Amino acid sequence: MTMTLFGWLQMATLPWMVVLCIKDWRIRRLPNVWVLPMGVVALLIRWMTGGLVAGLFDGLIGGALCGAFLLIPFLAHRAGAGDVKLLFVCGCWLGVGSTMLMLILTSFAGFVLALGFLCCCAASRLGVLHVVRCLFDRHYDRKAGREALQQRPPEAGRVPFAIAIAVGFYGTILLEGGLL
Repeated sequence: MTMTLFGWLQMATLPWMVVLCIKDWRIRRLPNVWVLPMGVVALLIRWMTGGLVAGLFDGLIGGALCGAFLLIPFLAHRAGAGDVKLLFVCGCWLGVGSTMLMLILTSFAGFVLALGFLCCCAASRLGVLHVVRCLFDRHYDRKAGREALQQRPPEAGRVPFAIAIAVGFYGTILLEGGLL
């Protein structure tokens, strides 16, 4: 099976996604000036290649489904707005039919990335020990344990989720294009 022209156009977004992953890794932010224009490009290309219903509306619904995936974590302050917007843009590129595969791949990649961060000291070992003791030791003094934790910048423990989104996005393109 070979990849379509639209699949190659999706793959052409790789330099853009690399820049976003680097920005998310370094500063834990995904600036709107980098994310939103690619959403407009995705919807324009979908409209030109697939028409109004099969192209544009399919992309908008796919984007809404992907964005909704992180809406509850965003409202609970567990995900950033940039991650929600990036997922929306990737959903616009892929359309409705590919959103489930992309979300599964993104979730798996995010889980592996979070585990890697825990193992490599991006998250405080004392913080992990505190959470485990809160869950399993009913005699543990949670308030004193929280106060004993080191103070560190809030960005230090945040996972750069753009990397997981990129893995899910390109994994979906490659799997559906028959290249994996």
